[in-house]
Amino acid sequence: MQGFSSKSKRQRLFGTDGVRGVANVEPMTVETAVRLGRSAGHVFRRGEHRHRILIGKDTRLSGYMIENALVAGICSMGVDVIVVGPLPTPGIAFATRALRADAGVVISASHNPYMDNGIKFFSSDGFKLPDAIEEEIEDLTFTGRIDDMRPTAGAVGKAFRIDDVTGRYVEFLKGTLPRGFNLEGMRVVVDGANGAAYRVGPAVFEELGAEVITIGVEPDGTNINDGVGSTHPEVAAAVVREHGADVGVCLDGDADRCVLIDGDGNVIDGDHVLAICGRERQARGDLPGSTVVATVMSNLGLDLAMREIDVDVARTDVGDRHVVERMRRDGFSLGGEQSGHTIFLDYNTTGDGLVTALQVLRVVTDTGRSLADLASIMTPLPQTLVNVEIKDRRPIDELPDVGAAIKDAESTLGDRGRVLVRYSGTQPLARVMVEGESTAQIESLARDIVSAFEAAG
Repeated sequence: MQGFSSKSKRQRLFGTDGVRGVANVEPMTVETAVRLGRSAGHVFRRGEHRHRILIGKDTRLSGYMIENALVAGICSMGVDVIVVGPLPTPGIAFATRALRADAGVVISASHNPYMDNGIKFFSSDGFKLPDAIEEEIEDLTFTGRIDDMRPTAGAVGKAFRIDDVTGRYVEFLKGTLPRGFNLEGMRVVVDGANGAAYRVGPAVFEELGAEVITIGVEPDGTNINDGVGSTHPEVAAAVVREHGADVGVCLDGDADRCVLIDGDGNVIDGDHVLAICGRERQARGDLPGSTVVATVMSNLGLDLAMREIDVDVARTDVGDRHVVERMRRDGFSLGGEQSGHTIFLDYNTTGDGLVTALQVLRVVTDTGRSLADLASIMTPLPQTLVNVEIKDRRPIDELPDVGAAIKDAESTLGDRGRVLVRYSGTQPLARVMVEGESTAQIESLARDIVSAFEAAG
């Protein structure tokens, strides 16, 4: 097959969250999307029933191109396609389960700019695919082993659109709240990032009775995440202050993450959400294992806050899929990332920005306390993050001066600070993160580690 190298030399197609890249440049081309569709159609065609794969997307211009290519590939393998149009990633996870599809596909590059796009898959239970299935799809895409599999006549798949999935998702979101719950009297700023939640985001808050002020709800195909959304919370913060709103809700392009703004215009990140909801669930005896799950990048302030209420913080590698895997393995129900991916596993199978906002507002309403007051449970420790260019990813234990600098920093900080050094998964960089109670101290310790990396070449 032209354009692909042998398995031993080729790069991985799937990254940490599906396939992603610049639209119309490999691997995000029509040709590869068709092959991916054919491979997925083959992999998910198990059993004797008529098979269906659901496809949704965000608002990127290139979504039309990728969507049609995927549909063609899937249908060519004798599998039907349900097209639902723009819908948040967690909405696709929900709809895949609700519509009894064999798999779900999301066309989105999340918080990236509009010229990027991506393809990620959900299995029939709404969870992201295990590595083994991704590898099977990838192998079929590269090798062309199914090129001769060509259903004909009535065995070819068909595509059809379902237009009421947005309404179903709104009802699902409201169903995560107690019966009779409402947001009457509350003023909410909703920033849809000009992305997949531009309709469903405002709708759910309006149907719950809130006064809604919207920004980032006019997508044109090129303005997704452009100066709005969870990567630019300062925009919603200004609107919250201008209108005297109670809270701001900032989503990203595919609405699987959410950061909040309190009434004073302060940003409430994912760590604060875990602290707020962890305390509330622990108090009502609804926090399995008295544990919340976070990644190694979450602030040490979360651990200190949870320690005060006898809640453990289990740490995973960076990436919401690692958080979900740990939650499923050990039976935990609440986890997430500092960036705003928060998983309420008793409601949805992936990070859901709107579920996150609603669960926090439930605590606000039930306690009668402001979001700013609730967020005071956690005081983030100062944190510095420095990127160092590297030539190769040599193990840290092969860099004695780096290892010594790390040990010195850890000894200096004790149990009131933290050092994390890791290599970037996508760039030739080492990332040095240091937390502690003194900004000057952590910056000095980080410089020492960086200097050791630079001296090592």
